[in-house]
Amino acid sequence: MRSSGVTTAALAAAMLLGAGADAFAQQPAGCTSSTRSEPPRTVFTCRGGVVIEAETASSFRIVPPQGAGAVDAVELNGRGVLVDLPPRRGRFQILTPHAIASVRGTIYALDVTASATAVFVQEGSVRVTRRDGSEPVTLNAGEGVDVSPGTPLTVKRWPSERASLLLGRFGR
Repeated sequence: MRSSGVTTAALAAAMLLGAGADAFAQQPAGCTSSTRSEPPRTVFTCRGGVVIEAETASSFRIVPPQGAGAVDAVELNGRGVLVDLPPRRGRFQILTPHAIASVRGTIYALDVTASATAVFVQEGSVRVTRRDGSEPVTLNAGEGVDVSPGTPLTVKRWPSERASLLLGRFGR
């Protein structure tokens, strides 16, 4: 599951009803893009070894890095994004309408709908909070949490079928 030359990865996949196709129009500073198939997606290779794969029709924004630094955040609004980070990489964040997932070298996925964000960790650990930074929880390998307004953040072990369906969207 890890790309060649990268020993630690981060996965972020998001799903939101009514996602637009505008994500592929962006070409962030310090990144180059290429198109892949099976499944169809665009791959952005960015300065500092960050690789971001976006599903067809994804709606997201790669947050521009400070100066000549590496990309350290993606805002997800719909469909899916996979983020592959090099080892010993500094903090990286995925921001959704409902949650913030902060990570340092791991593999994790997010599934976003109009009413909730689900976060799953395949490898390593991820700190998850509500979008306002409240109710922090830490997820470890095999665990997930559903973040929606008015419900507590309860860490649960995900069934393999649920995790496989999400990861399969990136041919993994």
